[in-house]
Amino acid sequence: MKTSKSFVLLIATVCATLTSTTMQAQLPKKPIALTEKAKSVLSGKQILYIERDQYAPDHHNTATLFQYGEINQNSFSPGGAMRIYDVDSRTTKTLVETLDGVARDPELSFDGKKVIFSMRKNLEDSYHIYEINVDGTGLRQLTSAPGVSDIDPLYLPDGGIVFTSTRQPKYCMCNRHIMGNLFRMNEDGSNITQIGVSTLFEGHSSLLSDGRIMYDRWEYVDRNFGDAQALWTVNPDGTKHSIYYGNNTACPGGVLEGRQMPGTDLVVCTFGSCHDRPWGALAVIDRKLGVDGREAVVKIWPAESINIVGNGDLDTFKWLSNMYEDPYPIDGNFILSSRTIWFKPAGWQIETSKQGIYLISMDGLEELVLEGDKSLYDPQIVQAREKPMAIPFMRNFKDTTGRFYIENVYEGTHMEGVKKGDAKWLRVVESPEKRSWTAQGWSGQGEHAPAMNWHSFENKRILGEVPIEEDGSASFIVPAGKHVYFQLLDKDKKMIQSMRSGVSLMPGEINGCVGCHEDRLSIPAPMAKRPIALNKKPMELTKWMGKEPFKFSFLEHVQPVLDKHCVKCHDFDEKNREKLVLAKDLNPFFNAAYVNLYVNKLVSLPGGGPANILQAYSWGSHASKLTKLIDGGHKGVKLSQKEKEILYTWMDLNGVYYPVYESAFDNDLVGRCPITFEEISRLAELTGVNLGDLRYHNRSMQAQVAFDRPELSPMLDKIRGDKEKFQEAVSILEKGKKRLKETPRGDIESKLVPCERHKAQLAKYIDRLKKNEAMNACINEGGKMYDADQQ
Repeated sequence: MKTSKSFVLLIATVCATLTSTTMQAQLPKKPIALTEKAKSVLSGKQILYIERDQYAPDHHNTATLFQYGEINQNSFSPGGAMRIYDVDSRTTKTLVETLDGVARDPELSFDGKKVIFSMRKNLEDSYHIYEINVDGTGLRQLTSAPGVSDIDPLYLPDGGIVFTSTRQPKYCMCNRHIMGNLFRMNEDGSNITQIGVSTLFEGHSSLLSDGRIMYDRWEYVDRNFGDAQALWTVNPDGTKHSIYYGNNTACPGGVLEGRQMPGTDLVVCTFGSCHDRPWGALAVIDRKLGVDGREAVVKIWPAESINIVGNGDLDTFKWLSNMYEDPYPIDGNFILSSRTIWFKPAGWQIETSKQGIYLISMDGLEELVLEGDKSLYDPQIVQAREKPMAIPFMRNFKDTTGRFYIENVYEGTHMEGVKKGDAKWLRVVESPEKRSWTAQGWSGQGEHAPAMNWHSFENKRILGEVPIEEDGSASFIVPAGKHVYFQLLDKDKKMIQSMRSGVSLMPGEINGCVGCHEDRLSIPAPMAKRPIALNKKPMELTKWMGKEPFKFSFLEHVQPVLDKHCVKCHDFDEKNREKLVLAKDLNPFFNAAYVNLYVNKLVSLPGGGPANILQAYSWGSHASKLTKLIDGGHKGVKLSQKEKEILYTWMDLNGVYYPVYESAFDNDLVGRCPITFEEISRLAELTGVNLGDLRYHNRSMQAQVAFDRPELSPMLDKIRGDKEKFQEAVSILEKGKKRLKETPRGDIESKLVPCERHKAQLAKYIDRLKKNEAMNACINEGGKMYDADQQ
């Protein structure tokens, strides 16, 4: 490992190239005379803030990075500054100003003497973490990893710094945008380590008075992409990730930028939308009143927006009279916030707006206190504040596993009809991150890029199962650093209830819960005796079907059962197109059996389902018509218990198809199709069936293409009497068959031949993974390592 000299040289070079303006007092662009009430709050104070253009509208409120080399890099809008405004003299001092870059996300130190922030020097640069004194001296760069974005830094009570980063390159499952997780480092920028591993985005960190980090988290498992963004908490070492508010509230689409109001248990935050910028209504919530919905909202601006909490959809908060952003509570009554001075919403188009800094109070004040040439953001009072307690580390950097325990799986909500003794097994499933994306997409629940499943977004890896003790307890070992969820299974390995959000463990962490979806505001009843599982050594996961953990594939795992027992009666039949076809033949999207099971409604699955928690037994193997056919010995067919379990498991994994996000056909239909758009157009001319329409419409049609046996494709029925047209159409499908053989698209992971761009994305992921592992090894050995040491 290199010495820290390389880091010092890097800092010297960077500081020489950045623009740091001397701290000469200047009049603000538009000085504002305050009312007496505002003066009484702000007199003698200074306000730190950012001046810049509003972020360009994009796919999601987390899409503000515009990282160079990513899909939306050209939405980056340069120019801006970080300034301090003196309320009494009405003068402004500039700390950092840039014409070609952007400064963002400032956070003051506990003593009020330093500012940590994120800055990008130009389009081709990435956001890195910097620190500067409030007098404008001592600018230094703390992070410098190339090709990753570091934003939202926050000082921690233990001397560390937490921030959001794209250092584990992953993409949102419902589109193509780079995501970020929580990382932490030492105050000098050394020993960077990941403390959040959810599958999408973790950002806008702040501190609670008990030392925990509050952050907003976007992640979904078997549920709608647009309403799965809530406030969570975590210890500064990455242990004990826990829901705080809003995870099962359908509207707002996002609960963002939470900060605790000093001296109270209240939290001020932003109620935003999915497809919007990180702004919306300003809300104050009291978690003692509820962890979801309207009950916990004690104040909201605009006032009328209370009527859409829980009643609108993922984007209803786009249509407010004013938009709020970056709330900063001064005390239990007063809040500084960025707010629109004027605003003309325009849907998906670029809105016309300008934002200034407002002083807002719980008792009715809402007053503009500062306006600039550009919009203003991130207001904070420059002053010392109380440092919360430092929570001791409860993890290590050497183990590869942690331990989960459950006291009683029968204790909880949404367990109607579940009797004690019904649950025999607990299955642990990983929802892996998406490491690449395709140019073309499938319209499932949102935009899959590429096609993954009929409706939901995720692939699934079964890590294993453990038995549940007779008292409902379980204790087991799980790999650290994985985003996992649990399912309760009955004696036949059918799913009783399933989580639709994820949990994770840091190395060496022990974490547990009372039961399944237990009431988070209730106090658990005292245990008459210690749970049985906690009196035993934690169990290792039993391998599913005796296999090492793997990503589930319909074609690899389900189709062989259908081939053995079903296809002899359920194959393509030119004379009976109403017949259920369960053949393995691939089509442009999935395969014939998979499409037809959905089209014929033989499975009851949530797909990308609703925000609310679903009742036990309400979906999956217990609720599906397919199970009744399996268990009833349809037409005398008798499956082995193992074969039944495979089909049950597929349904209980929400009917997944592809095991991987990578594909061989990046630029073709839905990112999976082996024939070109020109060939698809020609097929439409010949047959009257436009395969391109099937990714959006006509979901009631059974599979129209059989690449394995092109001549059997139903789409050819109308031209079977025209030999010339028929042969031309078959020849096009034959090309698809040949391409699938040469470059398998990902139906089975071991046979995948990814396209070149996906190979590059996977290579970057592996490179970053190795760098992260090297940092952790250094920390474990008691050393120090900086970004510059890895370049």
